[in-house]
Amino acid sequence: MRKIAVLYSGHAPHYRTFNEPKFAQYIASLIYMPQFEESMLDGMDVLIVPSQLHLATFKAIVPAIHRFADRGGIVVAFGPQPEEWIPHQNWELRETNFWWWLEPNADSGLRMVAPEHPMFRDGFLTEQACTWHQHGVFQLTAGQTSLIDMKDGGSLMYIDTTSTNGTWIVTTLDPDFHYGSYFMPATEKFLDGFFPYLASGSLQ
Repeated sequence: MRKIAVLYSGHAPHYRTFNEPKFAQYIASLIYMPQFEESMLDGMDVLIVPSQLHLATFKAIVPAIHRFADRGGIVVAFGPQPEEWIPHQNWELRETNFWWWLEPNADSGLRMVAPEHPMFRDGFLTEQACTWHQHGVFQLTAGQTSLIDMKDGGSLMYIDTTSTNGTWIVTTLDPDFHYGSYFMPATEKFLDGFFPYLASGSLQ
């Protein structure tokens, strides 16, 4: 089992999500960002960077995150990215349609483009578990592999194994916020599968 660390900045939805027993069982270390020391990442295999962190505090930690990845660590980034900190990040903000599911012939626009990836092939996640609203997309560069696209272009989730010695799993989806806010049932299904995947699943 991989040892998973999670950054935490005091945001109430994150407190609920990462202290929920069925998810907390996978978390070896919940790191409060104002007390962050790089040595807290020693022995960790995965670092989850939640959405909506306190940006000023987070930016001071970014160099340590890159060093963690350069040592072969797995970095998971959730949610919109208003600041550039991910290798070769190319974030495109888009207007969010919170009510797409009320439209005739409702289509979220989400497209699974890598069903053969172990995350999906081995049953950790389904399309339904990844489907709620979106806040934007990433436009990918060489070496980044999309797992989920939008029908009008851009990636909702991708893996990058070439920019550093580690692995980056990056998604515009923000299940950590919505589950902790008691909003969007699909996000619970996402986390139900994603934590076991991070703990034991094949990355490629």
